[in-house]
Amino acid sequence: MAGVGQGDCLPAGELPVTSRTVHSNNVPRFLLIWEEIIVMATGLKVYFCGSIRAGRGDVEIYGRIVEMLGKYGTVLTPFVADPNLTKDSTEEGKAKTDKEIYDQDMSLLEECNAIVAEVTQPSLGVGFELGRGVAMNKKILCLYRPQPEKRLSAMVRGAEKDGCFTTKDYKEEDLPAIFDDFFQNFVRRDRKNSLDWKSYEPM
Repeated sequence: MAGVGQGDCLPAGELPVTSRTVHSNNVPRFLLIWEEIIVMATGLKVYFCGSIRAGRGDVEIYGRIVEMLGKYGTVLTPFVADPNLTKDSTEEGKAKTDKEIYDQDMSLLEECNAIVAEVTQPSLGVGFELGRGVAMNKKILCLYRPQPEKRLSAMVRGAEKDGCFTTKDYKEEDLPAIFDDFFQNFVRRDRKNSLDWKSYEPM
């Protein structure tokens, strides 16, 4: 099969498209159905982060967010939403020590296509993960529920960068529309643009 050549840009874990090209008005049909191809052929890998040791008051919301994110791909960190995980827990996922937790989370950050962070509960760990995500050029969505007499850190709100980092104030009923916009206009656009179309040859 002639296809995406070695060295061409494909995000980690993504498979080259192998659909036969169908032309309509000189526009390849696979361009028009790219979103569906991405979902069916590969799925996204999403890193969800929320407060653990800084407090677990939002764990029920985390659970509902993780469930919603499953619509768009694989959530690499479902343990963040585990109600049995408390602020005093010494284990997270498969990791049993602080060093293992750090190594596990850094590896998952490298693997993911996008980061979604619930930042209402301030957390040093979440802030660190966001900083590493920016350094890795990940697509990042931060979710904040406005609180009386409490303002979101300027280091999060001020990090807004078109196409890369966005923060949304939300009510829970807003989340489906927020996620649709993020994954369609931020994440999948980037994955689509990562292909070198000059070297792509359909079957």
